[in-house]
Amino acid sequence: MGKVDTQIIEIMGRNRLANELLAAGIEIALPMRDRGIDLIAYIDIDGEIPQFTAIPIQMKASSGSNFTINQKYQKFLPNLVIVFVWGVMSENKEDQATYALTQEESLIIAEAMGYAQTPSWLEHGLYTSTRPSQKLLELMKPYQMDSTAWRRKIIRLSRTAISD
Repeated sequence: MGKVDTQIIEIMGRNRLANELLAAGIEIALPMRDRGIDLIAYIDIDGEIPQFTAIPIQMKASSGSNFTINQKYQKFLPNLVIVFVWGVMSENKEDQATYALTQEESLIIAEAMGYAQTPSWLEHGLYTSTRPSQKLLELMKPYQMDSTAWRRKIIRLSRTAISD
């Protein structure tokens, strides 16, 4: 297969993310315009969440693997979730992964990896790694999502938002 249009990767990544969230019992909404939020996750009022709370998601879809930290997302604190959808075009399940980190969690990883000391981060507030090292993969492992992890993360962030 030749080079795939980045918009197609974005659409396929968003669809995979939506499928994962719905499978976890999490409702989704799509913003009409892209102003930094790609998707909104929420759980209807139930025994776990006493009131409606929406969690904004910024998705980074990639046909390979791509970790990005960007200062511009600070304005969406504290509950913005940066979701990395890797292996979008791959038919091999082992190449596919979804990671969900808050901006703070991403910054902790960036510090541990030394990315926060690079000229790219210091001068432009941006760092991207398209070839994750084994160390980066290990640091991201706790943020790898499945149905149980998605539900836990959205509930935890919803409770935090309610208590603020």
